[in-house]
Amino acid sequence: MPSIEIHQFPCLKDNYGVLVHDRVSGATASIDAPDPAAVSAAAADKGWRISHILVTHHHADHTGGITALKAAFGSTVYGPRIEAARIPGLDVAVGEGDKIRLGDHEITVLETPGHTVGHVSYWMPKDRVVFVGDTLFAMGCGRVLEGSHEMMWASLSRIAGLPRDTAIYCGHEYTEANARFALTIEPENVALSKRAHEVEMARAVGLATLPTTVQQELDTNVFLRPHSFSIRNRLGMRAEADWRVFGEIRTRKNKA
Repeated sequence: MPSIEIHQFPCLKDNYGVLVHDRVSGATASIDAPDPAAVSAAAADKGWRISHILVTHHHADHTGGITALKAAFGSTVYGPRIEAARIPGLDVAVGEGDKIRLGDHEITVLETPGHTVGHVSYWMPKDRVVFVGDTLFAMGCGRVLEGSHEMMWASLSRIAGLPRDTAIYCGHEYTEANARFALTIEPENVALSKRAHEVEMARAVGLATLPTTVQQELDTNVFLRPHSFSIRNRLGMRAEADWRVFGEIRTRKNKA
């Protein structure tokens, strides 16, 4: 049995909470703190105490539960150094390459700006899992709110470059809408069409579409596929840099 257990649960309107538990030490990390009641209930249901809160970015639907959870569990709060002033209760500011220990497990901080200027992701290389907040979604990506398209493309490329069997946990359940949009950009992608149907069936019965994997996103996420000839041809951007093609796709999604 693996020494780490990951528990994902829906909360708020369309967020996911995630708890990461080390069975040996008992240490438990909450990825972000979207809803203190839901996170506390999930921890109680599993019989876990939250020792760490790992914040990806400053938006309220990711930080709104920090104060209550810290008071209840005495958790240590980690979050992006660049956004430190905007994260309540922050104890440890982190940046690129910093390491966090969860029992015997090592978590590496990846700076993945674009959605916000200080956004970070948390990668557990030995466990083959990454927590990406709102940088990447299943068949989608976050809005570019504080960074640039070039910055966001660099961040997405970092995640896409992780080992292909890496499990990806994202902050929201947006997959069905993302799939519908993706089919307008690359309708000839057979893997995308198949996955879109599977997602529709899963959501019809209330099943989660996450986690996903790096390989699955490389195959079906149009935001990671600006190199595709069919996408470039459809957008009339055959000779443009990848980040510019990405930017056009993101702009179209904003208007969809």
